[in-house]
Amino acid sequence: QVQLVESGGGLVQPGGSLRLSCTVSGRTFRNFAMGWFRQAPGKDRDFVAAVDWSGGTSYYADSAKGRFTISRDSAKKTVYLQMNSLKPEDTGAYYCAASSAGWLTNEPTEYNYWGQGTQVTVSS
Repeated sequence: QVQLVESGGGLVQPGGSLRLSCTVSGRTFRNFAMGWFRQAPGKDRDFVAAVDWSGGTSYYADSAKGRFTISRDSAKKTVYLQMNSLKPEDTGAYYCAASSAGWLTNEPTEYNYWGQGTQVTVSS
């Protein structure tokens, strides 16, 4: 069994920063591609960022590029999403996901494992 647990969400002012963390337990973390998604109330779950198994290649949604950074620490079995210059439209539940497919993808259906989510609210 693979389990993902997110943390680090909260309420932040526009222009502020948060760092989300996702800890992974179970089968090997090293060979998973990891992604972050967000879902606003009443909306579909949208891709935010992904990083490959080595941590050397990353991919971002246009809305995140230049402001967010995804990284991973295999020794700690943890994936991070550093979010800077936050905007109200960044508000939503953020989900960590893992894929055993072996390539980067922005499609939720291609991720095998999901965390429970952590809420991020950007408001003045």
